[in-house]
Amino acid sequence: MTWAAGRGGAGRALEGMQDSAARDRPFDAGVGHLNLIHPNRIQVLGPAEAGYLEQLRGDSRAEHLRRIFAAAPACVIVSDGLPLAEDLCAQAEAAEVALFSAPTPDYKIISHLQYYLSNALADRLILHGVFMEVLGIGVLLTGKSGVGKSELALELISRNHRLIADDAPEFRRTAPDILNGSCPPGLSGFLEVRGLGVLDIRAMFGDSVIKTDKNLRLIVHLQQMSGAELAAIDRLQGSRQRQTILDVEVPQITLPVAPGHNLAVLVEGAVRNHILLLKGYNAAQSFSERQQRMILEGGA
Repeated sequence: MTWAAGRGGAGRALEGMQDSAARDRPFDAGVGHLNLIHPNRIQVLGPAEAGYLEQLRGDSRAEHLRRIFAAAPACVIVSDGLPLAEDLCAQAEAAEVALFSAPTPDYKIISHLQYYLSNALADRLILHGVFMEVLGIGVLLTGKSGVGKSELALELISRNHRLIADDAPEFRRTAPDILNGSCPPGLSGFLEVRGLGVLDIRAMFGDSVIKTDKNLRLIVHLQQMSGAELAAIDRLQGSRQRQTILDVEVPQITLPVAPGHNLAVLVEGAVRNHILLLKGYNAAQSFSERQQRMILEGGA
């Protein structure tokens, strides 16, 4: 884009979309074609809008231009390489609103800006745990300090799974049902393991075991359990719950930590079973139905 006018608006920030008045509407309403009734934070003038303004004359055109900038948008973009009218530039200068010109079609500008800005301005939260990609699924390992999350992550990495973030993964709600997790820049590629200290996973295993971000699909919670707690776990369904993070429900599986348990194998099994559930296959239900059929057939 070319900055055509309104350089006095360089200090306007899009974080304004995060204020209390703007939280009640989706960010998709923050960028779009020219709208004078519900002004967008980024107003885009395409061929249709430019044609409409062109047919206006005198006071009517001046009033429309005044209303465009009176709403104090973050910026105004004229797309499709359309010529910039002198009065449009003058209004941008007077209102100190950045006016950009772009050769790109209006629909592409809106699509690209919605994608990037919805990520940049999304609600975010930092959680304690290790975020991994296991069998192509984003898995967050949680549990009390010292329960063995980092040791489990190191074993999963040695089994060709990938590390995204250790200790403080950051999650953003990029869509109503999607949480995208990434690693703070200062922690990327490092894993702290008790007894070994901080390990440079990229240097040890190569770039292929590091993933920059992934959508969170499953939480595996590690928990030390008593005999009574172990006995209370459903033998068919296991320990499955749902945890709400930034208004998004995420499936959670609780794995007991005990001597002799191979947690890496259990995590892989949990992920494979979760993939089957996503495809509509429930092993516990299938097992129950098979037993029911055998009972009915035996009774006959």
